Parts: sequence; structure tokens; C-alpha cells
Amino acid sequence: MTDPEISQLRSAELLRMEQEEARADNANWRRWGTYLSERQWGTVREDYSEDGTPWTYFTHDDARRRAYRWGEDGLLGFCDRQCRLCFAVALWNTRDPILKERLFGLNGLEGNHGEDVKEEYYYLDATPTYSYARGLYKYPATEYPYGRLVRENQHRSRQLPELELVDTGAFDRNRYFDVQIEYAKAEPDDILIRIRITNHGPTVAPIHVLPTLWFRNTWSWGCTHEGCWTKPRIALAADGRLDAHHQTLGHFRFAADVAPDG
Repeated sequence: MTDPEISQLRSAELLRMEQEEARADNANWRRWGTYLSERQWGTVREDYSEDGTPWTYFTHDDARRRAYRWGEDGLLGFCDRQCRLCFAVALWNTRDPILKERLFGLNGLEGNHGEDVKEEYYYLDATPTYSYARGLYKYPATEYPYGRLVRENQHRSRQLPELELVDTGAFDRNRYFDVQIEYAKAEPDDILIRIRITNHGPTVAPIHVLPTLWFRNTWSWGCTHEGCWTKPRIALAADGRLDAHHQTLGHFRFAADVAPDG
């Protein structure tokens, strides 16, 4: 990219920031961004235990079958600033017993140095208004060693180093996928999402990629607090297209397609 092109992009982003600050019409550029947590499980926000044990009250396994009360999580996801409508990808390499929907890690009772994420992911780029953002997640093509990471770290003393994902051989012989996700805004509410999958391994390997759109559950808890809205709706409108409606967000259309090169 040439210096004039870089300067032009900077000027455009500065204009978006000024429009947002002035509360100009159709200039709510920060309404959507990379606000979605990678981990909501095992946090004090979701702890309703009688003895105050958030690490065991809502575990990584629980997250697959229970609704969060105060947030959501996903891989390199995107949502509005109040986390009402969320987007993220779910992955499956056909070897894991579960979908990869969120980051995995050890809670404070499992890690020899306390709670610790056991994943490889990177925030690569973002503008202040999230008119552009890019991230990378590295997904093993072999079975993810959930059990081994828990067992071996639990048995290590604090004087020993942690067992990390790379130490388990999960990335040996480059048997992993790069999952790169890019977000770009044409308008404050018009967002293009591009998902690129690269197999770095020596052989062909399967991967299932599920772009996922969902509403955070705010309607099952009783309407006794702020941020309580009627139950929103997502409906299949056509192949590869969803229509979503929310009481305060309004109407949105989500369309997906595959690039010509697959």
C-alpha cells in the first residue's frame, strides 16, 4: 500500500471518528465492534453459587448447554455494544468430541499458575471505530487435548512451567488450520465478514466452518431489570440468508456465501 493510500485511509477513519463524536445522523460507527468476549464461563459475572465458587459453578462444559446471564462468548466474534446480536464462527475438525465455539483454558483450581487460556489466537488489526478488524485463530487438525491439558497442569507444581497447547504436539508437522476473520463496514450497520481457512498440514484435512448468528438471552430471567426486551426473532428467509429482528436494535439481514475458490 502506498503512502497516499495509507493517508487516505487515515483521513477516512478520522472523519468517522469526528462524525461519531458529533452524533451525526447515520454515524454510529462504534455501535458494532469486536466486543464479544472469548470467555464468559468461569467468571464472577455468571456466578450464582452459594459459596462463591465461579470456577466450578459455570464451567467450559456448562457453556455448551446453559445460557449465560450477563454476556456471551465466541471465537473472534462481533456484536453490538450491548451484546444483543452476536456473530462468531464455530469449528469442527471431525476429531474433537465437541465444536470449537469458544476459547478453552484452565480455571484457578486447575492451572499450576492459576487460570490460563490454552489456545493460540491473535488480534491482528483494528481501527478505532472497528470499520475494519482482523483476527487469527489456530485450530489443530488433530484432536484437541482438552483432558491432557487439565490433568498435567493440575499435577505440576508452581515451580514447574505450564504445559501449553504447543507442548502437546497439537501443531506438530504443521497439522493445523489458520482461521482468519475480517470485518469491514461499508456503513455503520452494513458489515462485511470474510472468513479464510488455510490448511498448513502436509495432507488434506477436513474442517467444518459454521458462521453463527444469535441473540444473547435476555428474556428468560424475568423483566425486573434494565435491558429487558421482548424475545427477539431469527428466521431463515432463504438459502444462506437469515432475517433477525430485535425490539431495540431493529431489523437486520444476514447473508452468507462461499467464494469461487471455495
